[in-house]
Amino acid sequence: MLSQQPHVLIVEDESAQREVLSYNLGSEGYRTSQAADGEEALLLVEEDLPDVIVLDWMLPSVSGIEVCRQLKARAHTRGVPIIMLSARSEEGDRVRGLETGADDYVVKPYSVSELMARVRTQLRRVRPATVGEVLTYDDITLDAETHRVSRADQQLKLGPTEFRLLSTLMEKPGRVWSREQLLDRVWGRDIYVDTRTVDVHVGRLRKVLCKNGGADPVRTVRGSGYALG
Repeated sequence: MLSQQPHVLIVEDESAQREVLSYNLGSEGYRTSQAADGEEALLLVEEDLPDVIVLDWMLPSVSGIEVCRQLKARAHTRGVPIIMLSARSEEGDRVRGLETGADDYVVKPYSVSELMARVRTQLRRVRPATVGEVLTYDDITLDAETHRVSRADQQLKLGPTEFRLLSTLMEKPGRVWSREQLLDRVWGRDIYVDTRTVDVHVGRLRKVLCKNGGADPVRTVRGSGYALG
């Protein structure tokens, strides 16, 4: 596994549709969670931030369009891509969905394979390493497909944890990741690891990145965590 599984939240009130989407996303290697209404969706997002949300427009309690509006209004969730599903095919409805903040709009009935492709497109934007993209930062290159890392054209040998740590940092250069966020992304939410373990692996990563010379690209932000650059 190149990095922790991308997490897709499925928000759909029809259980059969939820199961079909969950099965197909799981077959592509994604971790899924499900919500049957808008209120539950908002709670789940706070508990376990997804990488992508597949969101039905017509939902009980809180509509999909309102869920989208609320998530895009919050600083910590506005960057999560939302794919809106709707039986509304009129141009005005599509425009309303996109103007509310949806990143994509899919009309029901839809092709599951097309929806999977749209999920991959959104993941490529927010977590490129998970779809095999080659990441670069300064003179560092990470190839998620071949699991190779180089700096200044010199191959580096990283352990699996350091590789996942570097890919996370390289996906969003400049972003400060807290130790808890890195634990969730690199080790997984279901594994208990002390936050000090993050410091140990960051130290190992730094040692490998700087073994042939060059400045340390990993920045420690006191009281917050780590960032690349």
